[in-house]
Amino acid sequence: MKIVGIGLNKTGTTTLGVCLKHWGLKHISCSQDAFNLWRKEDYDGLLKLVGDFDSFEDWPWALIYKAIDERFPGAKFILTRRKDAETWFNSLCQHADRTGPTDYRKYIYGYEMPREHKAEHIFLYEKHLETVREYFRKRPSDFIEVCWEEGDGWKELSDLLDFECPNIPFPHANKSSAR
Repeated sequence: MKIVGIGLNKTGTTTLGVCLKHWGLKHISCSQDAFNLWRKEDYDGLLKLVGDFDSFEDWPWALIYKAIDERFPGAKFILTRRKDAETWFNSLCQHADRTGPTDYRKYIYGYEMPREHKAEHIFLYEKHLETVREYFRKRPSDFIEVCWEEGDGWKELSDLLDFECPNIPFPHANKSSAR
């Protein structure tokens, strides 16, 4: 089974990765090699890479969930989101201020730095949520939407994946003051 985190960055994807690794899954997070394949539109190469792992989150996986779904029947998809678009945007800006301009942001959002392009970023964030929700609307056994800020955690993940629910505190990785 493939398990794919399809939330945009700064939505708790790192936390999701920690959770998936807890269950011993062969996991891949943000990958420059995979991102380069996506930029070149080499979907065969990307999907071959998907075959080598059990779980995914961050770039470019949230951008190719439909192709993964088509190629790997029975895959499970987890949409991470923030409590609201404003919180997400603030976190994205803080991250960008720390890391500086990146190709990831340039190719995905259209801008290397988000701060001066709030409306465009929030539009893309909300459009992504809407598109994913619509795509999985009739498939609740393959999909969940979670927000760590609203209390989602181990139970929601365990229920979707049919994994034993850990009896440990839920991790919050990469937490910043924007949360």
